[in-house]
Amino acid sequence: MTTNASADHAELTPTLSPQRKAAITQGGAFDHAGRLRVERMADFDMSRTIFCGLTGLARRFMQEKLATEARWDDAATTAIEAAYDEAESARPAPTIDRRLVDFMIEECDFSMEHADGTFLEHLVFCHDYAAHHYRPHSPKVALLHSVLGTATNTFAMDAGKIPKLKALLTDFEAMHVETFPSILRLLYNHDLLAELEANMHRVRHLEALHCFRVIDNEPLTIDADNFWINLNYHLMHFVDFMPPANWSAHRADPLMQMFETLSSLLDRAGQRQARVEVTFPPSRTSPVGETRTLFGRVSGLLPAAVTLKLARKSIQDYSDQAGHDLGYRLDWAD
Repeated sequence: MTTNASADHAELTPTLSPQRKAAITQGGAFDHAGRLRVERMADFDMSRTIFCGLTGLARRFMQEKLATEARWDDAATTAIEAAYDEAESARPAPTIDRRLVDFMIEECDFSMEHADGTFLEHLVFCHDYAAHHYRPHSPKVALLHSVLGTATNTFAMDAGKIPKLKALLTDFEAMHVETFPSILRLLYNHDLLAELEANMHRVRHLEALHCFRVIDNEPLTIDADNFWINLNYHLMHFVDFMPPANWSAHRADPLMQMFETLSSLLDRAGQRQARVEVTFPPSRTSPVGETRTLFGRVSGLLPAAVTLKLARKSIQDYSDQAGHDLGYRLDWAD
């Protein structure tokens, strides 16, 4: 990603990785084992990421996940680039609204929101993926999904700028942008998904979700139709957090667990709207072309429930620190 932040010509110009280009071209998340090598990054700095506040085992797990670099085979890179260029020539993603570009550059601060590459690359990927694979709804939501807070209490803008942001958006876009961070934390907390699963017999009678906005704890309400739309934005969002290869060795990853749970729930509820092709590994296999530390090998053998519990505790801690109420209520028709 190159960011030209001059006052007159601010730009967001993405340099997407082969993994991201493959996701956009093929419409999903894929295990590319055999097409690349996953190597450790010797100079990885956790303090440069949005996860710098993690401590203890949760920090070790995230360090193990992030401190890697994909080395793609030449043949795989050539094939992915050719397919991506062809797809973009046939139907390019829409240009990002100039007013939003200016707002993101001039009014927001994404300086801490990056690891390998920049967080703005992640946002532009989400925008382009949604533009290709969720065409009935605005890709601006995917672009701005974290502007009112990430799961780790980094805030690209302060709450006082919300009216200025909303003036650049439709009512639909504004509702989904302000609700996305709250629903993300509820997905981590799991109670929401568990309640939906328990009520699958009457899921068509869902009327609304009540929760609290992460950035300032203001109450939010989203009706059922828009709630399902928001969950589809989350489904696409998970695509960008999957490891490039050897998924079976990463089954304990909480994000992969949530991705699989949400994917299944949307199918069962008949609410899978966005195109997100994905196949989760049924069992563990040995990784191919991936260097893992001793901690990584051991942690990969932990029960998924253990790592998910650690992730939930981290989210509760972050919400407590931010003064954010993780409580919610689902309204059901009689």
